[in-house]
Amino acid sequence: MSAPVRIGVIGLGTVGQGVVRLLKNNAAEITRRVGRPVVVTDAATRTPGRARDCNLDGVQMWDDAGRLVREADVDIVVELIGGTGVARELTLAAIARGKPLVTANKALLAEAGNEIFAAAADADGVIGFEAAVAGGIPIIKAIREGLAGNVIDGIAGIINGTCNYILTQMALRGQSFTDALADAQRLGYAEADPTFDVEGVDAAHKLAILAALAFGMPLAFDDIAIEGITAVTPQDIEIAQVFGYRIKLLGIAKRGGDGVELRVHPTLIPDDTLLAKVDGVLNAVVVHGNAVGEVGFYGRGAGGDATASAVVADILDIARALSAEARHSVPALAFQPDALRPLPVISIRDAQSAFYLRLRVADEPGVLSQITAILAAHEISVEAILQREPRGGEDATIALITSVIAEHRFGDALEEMQKLPFVRSGAMRLRVEKFD
Repeated sequence: MSAPVRIGVIGLGTVGQGVVRLLKNNAAEITRRVGRPVVVTDAATRTPGRARDCNLDGVQMWDDAGRLVREADVDIVVELIGGTGVARELTLAAIARGKPLVTANKALLAEAGNEIFAAAADADGVIGFEAAVAGGIPIIKAIREGLAGNVIDGIAGIINGTCNYILTQMALRGQSFTDALADAQRLGYAEADPTFDVEGVDAAHKLAILAALAFGMPLAFDDIAIEGITAVTPQDIEIAQVFGYRIKLLGIAKRGGDGVELRVHPTLIPDDTLLAKVDGVLNAVVVHGNAVGEVGFYGRGAGGDATASAVVADILDIARALSAEARHSVPALAFQPDALRPLPVISIRDAQSAFYLRLRVADEPGVLSQITAILAAHEISVEAILQREPRGGEDATIALITSVIAEHRFGDALEEMQKLPFVRSGAMRLRVEKFD
């Protein structure tokens, strides 16, 4: 039998331990798939003496990840420490030494990926990053290889399990955002500081990667319009259900004649669509290609074993290809490096969508007619409207859904509405997507 493929793992957290377990537990099957054993021979961690939930017998332990990259006799380096500082240095060092690299680090790729992929292309290097988006769902390989014959014009996805869990709890149990977040933290679905998740940054990191793969453009994280879910209330979720919608945090990438739309925000979607039915911490991504039409991918988007599954898939792809020339492999971002083309990112002000609007208004005659008159003046039609009478001296509530329009037109109308004397502060505006 051929010599084993030697793996060096940097980081022995939940995912790193899952990778070690998976390669050991499935060793016989993996050897059959690759044609030679794939073995973790080296691992780097700041606490090498700590007990871990994996068998590290025979693994050389390092307390300096940089030394592992420079000195360990490994065939593939696996970076699982996260962050964009040390991880970037280690990634570039591995590439410079001709070591194929596997990473699950979406923040690193979204923010420094253009530099990293350029370095890999110059060195004929290989980078695997299936685990960087949607955990165990093989969406990277699907776009890069399975849909390679298509022109992809749109992607929409639930790509943050924390937000999806919170919105599910708010919808099914009527919880407030604060209570649902506390539950997510208690169950380990949310970090102690959940800002990156609930403000949409994590989803935007993933969307930047998906858009680059789908459209053949450089990574454009800084151009993504981002809104989180902290302002969504149980009342918005309940009204959306009355209208026949669910509210989900979506990452959306659309290609049009003038450029691409890149946005992350809470969105109303019809309750009979695939994405509307994805609850809890699960993820789902819908891709539209000009030949295949709409295809959906659904599954566990996070967790040690699910993410380890994606990491190991990349390891095995690289292990199979070690004897082949790197220039004959599938390009990391699906298109040949010299074929990537910058695309103009359309301003969120010009992005087209329908809108949900909830207003708190004084209980007095003529309110609804004045609001609809403003919409008509801005040539905005209304597809659905709901008016709720006040209870016990409270203000009344008006909620509506518009037709598809440019965001700046809706914004101008909303600004005019908010100047009306009977409209209270705190108007809620969410986008609506129907994926027709």
